[in-house]
Amino acid sequence: MEIVNLTEKAVQHVENIFETEGKSYNEIGLRLSVIGGGCSGFSYKIDFSEAKEKDNVREFGKFKVLIDPKSSIYLKGVVLDFKDGLNGKGFVFTNPNATNTCGCGESFSV
Repeated sequence: MEIVNLTEKAVQHVENIFETEGKSYNEIGLRLSVIGGGCSGFSYKIDFSEAKEKDNVREFGKFKVLIDPKSSIYLKGVVLDFKDGLNGKGFVFTNPNATNTCGCGESFSV
């Protein structure tokens, strides 16, 4: 099982961010991580950064996804999608390991 997968829509949206913000595919990647906090105990974090030595790295389209070893435990099997419908717009995590999620979908517990 992959640590994380991205839907085609998520890949397209991330590539669009790279291009509109002038980010270099060679210098930075999309960092997915889990931090303590949120109403259910853990929260997802998405940002751009350089790769670190112990990161798990996977390529999607033109860019790399970077996940630190600690976050890898919580992100195993997660699917990152991008929704842009009437109910809101943004990245959505589907986590098969989460035993509880908050109403907004931004935090979870295992």
